[in-house]
Amino acid sequence: MGQPGANAMRLAQPPPARLAVVAVIDPNLLTDAAGSTFADSLAAGLQALEVPAFAGGAQQGDWKLTARTEQRGATVVPAFRVQDATGKERGATEGPPVEAAAWVSGNAVTLREAAANDVSAIADLLSRIQGTDQRADPTSLFNRPARVWVPPVQGAHGDGNQSLAIQLRKELGKLGPLVQDKPDDADFIVQGSVVTLPTAGNTQRIEITWLVLGSAGRELGHIVQLNEIPAGTLDGYWGDVSVVVAQQAAGGVRDVILTQSGRRKPTTGEPPAKPGS
Repeated sequence: MGQPGANAMRLAQPPPARLAVVAVIDPNLLTDAAGSTFADSLAAGLQALEVPAFAGGAQQGDWKLTARTEQRGATVVPAFRVQDATGKERGATEGPPVEAAAWVSGNAVTLREAAANDVSAIADLLSRIQGTDQRADPTSLFNRPARVWVPPVQGAHGDGNQSLAIQLRKELGKLGPLVQDKPDDADFIVQGSVVTLPTAGNTQRIEITWLVLGSAGRELGHIVQLNEIPAGTLDGYWGDVSVVVAQQAAGGVRDVILTQSGRRKPTTGEPPAKPGS
């Protein structure tokens, strides 16, 4: 009706482009079957990093990763090129050299190990491509503050559910994101939860988890806080405890948002950029 809510906006957006991993075509160095094994292994490694990759030919709207090889002395160097959905070349990279004899043999273990070593270079290339696109788009999160919604926390005793959410909203607002009162059009949702477990010596273990979710509900990162306190301490008012918890958590939430906005390079273990995202 001309005023779409958050759900309608998400439905109107096309899904992220898939990345088609094309098999190595080099009959002098690798058979077709071995080339397919290598492509399958590359796709599996990228999928593990949450890149929507698959081995096979590109369809309309897909990005394409083309793998080729070059023999350099006693080694073979895998080389990769990325094309977007229009066929435009977006970047190239190389993987670590592989012993030529082992590569030419088409040994499946060798090919899988080589693919595992190549995935990080490909993921880094995709991140650089995404960063370039985001910097060029004035409406991207790279060029504007992120809109964040923090709903009430779940599972806390006393007034913790409300107090923790209120304090995290205040602390995040100091760090740059635009904290909203409603979920409409939010780029990120930060959902907190608290688990309380009894421990020895009349104490309790408090575990607070903050999930950073994308607008579609997919987890993008999380922050976990652990502490032991005398039993019953937080059964009523959280007071200054919620302030300290929020101050400590806000920096971690901010870092996840900056990474997902392309303003900070992902660290080890964080998913890389996805083609076309």
